[in-house]
Amino acid sequence: MQITELFIKRPVMTTLVMLGMLFFGLVAYTSMPVSYLPAVEFPTVEVTASLAGANPRTMASSVASPLEREFSSIAGLESMSSVNSLGSTSVILQFALDRDIDSAAMDVQAAISRADGDLPDNMTDKPSFEKVNPADSPIIYLSMGSKTLPMSTVNDYAKTFLTQSISMIPGVAQVILYGEKQYAVRIRLDPRELASRGLGIDEVRTAVEEANQNLPLGTLEGAQQSLTVDADGQLFKAYEYKDLVVAYKDGQPVRLTDLGVVEDGVKDERFSSWYNGSHNLTIAVKRQPGTNTIAIVKKIREMLPGITAQMPASIDLTVVYDKSEFIKESVQDVKFTLALAVALVIMVVFIFLRNLASTFISSIAIPFSIVATFAVMYELGFTLDTFSLMALTLSVGFVVDDAIVMIENVVRHLEMGKKPMQAAIDGAGEIGFTIISMTLSLAIVFVPIMFMAGIIGRVLHELAMTITVAVLVSGVVSLSLTPMLASRLLREKSRIAESDPLFDTLIRLYRTSLRFCLDHRFGTMMFSVGLLAFTAWLFIIIPKGFLPADDEGVFMGFVQARQGISYDSMLEHQKQLMPIMSAHPAIKDQIQIVGVPLANQGMNIAVLKDASERDSIDTVIGQLMGPVNSIPGMACFLVNPPMIQIGGKQAKGDYLFTLLSPSSDTLYEDARKFGQALRKQPGIIGVNSDMQISGPQVAVEIDRDLASSLGVSVQQIESALFTAYGERQISTIYASTDEYKVIMQLAPDFQKNDDALTMLYVRSDDGSLVRLDALCNISQELGPMTINHTGQLESVSFAFSGVPGTSMGQVTADVQKLADQTISDAVTTKFEGSAGAFAESMNSLYFLLVIAIVAIYILLGSLYESFIHPITILSGLPSAAMGGLLTLLLFGCTLDLYGMVGLIMLIGIVKKNSIMVVDFAIEAEKRGKNAEDAAFEGAITRFRPIIMTTLAAIMGTLPIALGIGAGADVRRPLGLAVVGGLVLSQVVTLYLTPVFYTYMDDLQKWLDKKVGTIEQAEQGA
Repeated sequence: MQITELFIKRPVMTTLVMLGMLFFGLVAYTSMPVSYLPAVEFPTVEVTASLAGANPRTMASSVASPLEREFSSIAGLESMSSVNSLGSTSVILQFALDRDIDSAAMDVQAAISRADGDLPDNMTDKPSFEKVNPADSPIIYLSMGSKTLPMSTVNDYAKTFLTQSISMIPGVAQVILYGEKQYAVRIRLDPRELASRGLGIDEVRTAVEEANQNLPLGTLEGAQQSLTVDADGQLFKAYEYKDLVVAYKDGQPVRLTDLGVVEDGVKDERFSSWYNGSHNLTIAVKRQPGTNTIAIVKKIREMLPGITAQMPASIDLTVVYDKSEFIKESVQDVKFTLALAVALVIMVVFIFLRNLASTFISSIAIPFSIVATFAVMYELGFTLDTFSLMALTLSVGFVVDDAIVMIENVVRHLEMGKKPMQAAIDGAGEIGFTIISMTLSLAIVFVPIMFMAGIIGRVLHELAMTITVAVLVSGVVSLSLTPMLASRLLREKSRIAESDPLFDTLIRLYRTSLRFCLDHRFGTMMFSVGLLAFTAWLFIIIPKGFLPADDEGVFMGFVQARQGISYDSMLEHQKQLMPIMSAHPAIKDQIQIVGVPLANQGMNIAVLKDASERDSIDTVIGQLMGPVNSIPGMACFLVNPPMIQIGGKQAKGDYLFTLLSPSSDTLYEDARKFGQALRKQPGIIGVNSDMQISGPQVAVEIDRDLASSLGVSVQQIESALFTAYGERQISTIYASTDEYKVIMQLAPDFQKNDDALTMLYVRSDDGSLVRLDALCNISQELGPMTINHTGQLESVSFAFSGVPGTSMGQVTADVQKLADQTISDAVTTKFEGSAGAFAESMNSLYFLLVIAIVAIYILLGSLYESFIHPITILSGLPSAAMGGLLTLLLFGCTLDLYGMVGLIMLIGIVKKNSIMVVDFAIEAEKRGKNAEDAAFEGAITRFRPIIMTTLAAIMGTLPIALGIGAGADVRRPLGLAVVGGLVLSQVVTLYLTPVFYTYMDDLQKWLDKKVGTIEQAEQGA
């Protein structure tokens, strides 16, 4: 008994099995997390360390290099980069996608421990690491401020009530506080007062350190009780420090307030955040991969009223940007697209069948296949995101194909006069192998994607798996539920509307034109060769892209001023951006962050109004690019963040190009030349670089012999300079909820130039004071503000964007050609970020097409036990690719990730039509027909299901091609490629497949004859 006959004769079993699939699918649907993109987690670790006051060269050589040497030996490390600036080092370690992040973190900790002996002893903050995911952007931005309370108080409430509470929500990975203003006691010394009282600056530091203590004091153990000893050695506020006695001069106490100003301040004065012109704190929340963005944001919003109730009424807490709103809108629009696709497909089925029972039986496969797929998605850990829902939308046109073919064949047997039960058994048995072939050959197209390495494979894995599962489930439904329903619901007189005048005209024209093509086989074949050549040419000339940037209603601005600019001047420059941005009608809110990541840089986060109230985000950026760059002395680079941030480096543009060399002189010389040429390159805008090597510096050259003769050590000199200018944290205040620093430095009036060096003294071995400038030669020069490493080599990275209308392929080719012309052999280059992944992905995607075709060939060859017929089935692929590429060119789209997925899908769709023709022709030949008549009869007989299934696939994909809903523009190339490819390949395949079949049949007979002749000769010998 055939498997289909079992399902037909046992309707209760079939119904219960199908309802069970439906039930578990619905349960899984309600339990799946919702997000915008699949869970793409880069195993990335960020290591940070600080040595207050150390210049970038010192940080690079004494902190970064020892760490990098140890990190380089960690298994699975794919990239390593570091940024070394004043007093700070940050190392980004990115591991292979298959590396477990927890295991990698343990290796990083071990490497830090091994490097500890080579690091400076006096580090402000020892190296520490944090697991990060650069692919995830913040899901919510909050702003917190007050018009009456000091920012340090607001900061305390933010850390005590807000960030800690949000961090405890399941699914939250990281809470970032921008513009942090942690309380600190600031001691600002007047060097003239120190000199007049004969005090060295380090003596003041030592006095304060000794006066603020929080040591364990022990207990008193008596006969009857135990007493804990407590003392008031800890000082908490600035007023408590003012009367500290630093020394006695002429019998009189010298108090701290006599030497300068002691005030309540903040730890970091050169870093701030502003919201719509008001000084605020900005809180950004990132989620863990695979978690439900909408649920996390909902919990945060539910928590905010309770947090606000615990804070003073004068503190304002505002939700600036909520990514879940965009995700909900986008996912809802994709769901609507899915529903629309289902409705369009059912409409097509009804128009062709003109029979309610047949339409119902065919269409029921759609909900069963899609809903049952949810159960498998849930077990695989997938999310309800735009990729998985888009996969289901695309599969709508496929899952109904098998059911259409099945019901059409059953009705054909009814037309022969058979009873419904017998027609269902015979029709299902006859077409079962064809459906299995169609289902497996379509499913296998996506198998190579599932095992594809790299970021492309990670992004597409969910889509490929979802479509594959949906197609396989549809095959099961078509072989079980469809024939069972047909045997019960169809009647003996059930017919399909072949008498439709339009269809009659179409099949009459097709019969005539197909006979003409078969009579002129050679011309038809030459035409197909021309199609193949034209398709190859289109692949070469079409603009190529990668991951398109979506319109999420927010974009970034990166601000850069001259090197060496003061914080106050930087703040004034960046404040001029605020009214310019606010004046644009599309801008709803904006956040300005000043002094990050370097003192002469800043960030702007612009939140846009609803998409229905404004132009597209790229248009808004284009309109603002001129005005924001009209401020003298400052450049601003506006960037629409990519869909997925690739790599650990923050790019201030769409492209990132890095130069590396072991020779810093050669590197910087070539980088200057390349940067000048790149700014003149047509099609390139917004060129900027992380090469910050021209910051003004004061060079202090110590006369070691003189210092030694006077009893002053180099350590004393550098310590005094550090205390004077390095914002030295000389003591710690241990409060009940946090730790605060006591910071000592010279008063601001004495930090404007190097004149104060003539007023600073250090104590020599004999107790006398020695003026610092007597021991040093002081001069001004230029030096680096940052030293960047990629791997273990110094590097310079250039970020830039292409002018609107240019493709990623064109830009990367032009830049690489320019680099080859301007950069010496001693410097190596590479694209990083999205551009680097694009260069790798295009080759792999082309290779993927080849792998998919080979896999289909192997499967079809195995199913048909033939080397020849799979070639016939695949003969229509060039026309499908050509149609997809022409459609993309016509609508001005690039061949990006979505378009490439569309082309891969075409492989599966087009060859399904060919399978129906070839399968019938093979059976016809077995009944005694010649190849030409068999191919002709197969094409005519299968014309109706071919037209139906193709139109169903077109209608299922049409909503995506129309670009309906939020974020639909980025998905549109996929729909256009599929619709365009189907329209053209539908016409070409209907003629080319029968002609190709006759040639392949002749070849098969010639080979059989040749093999038979050889065998006869061998037997005769």
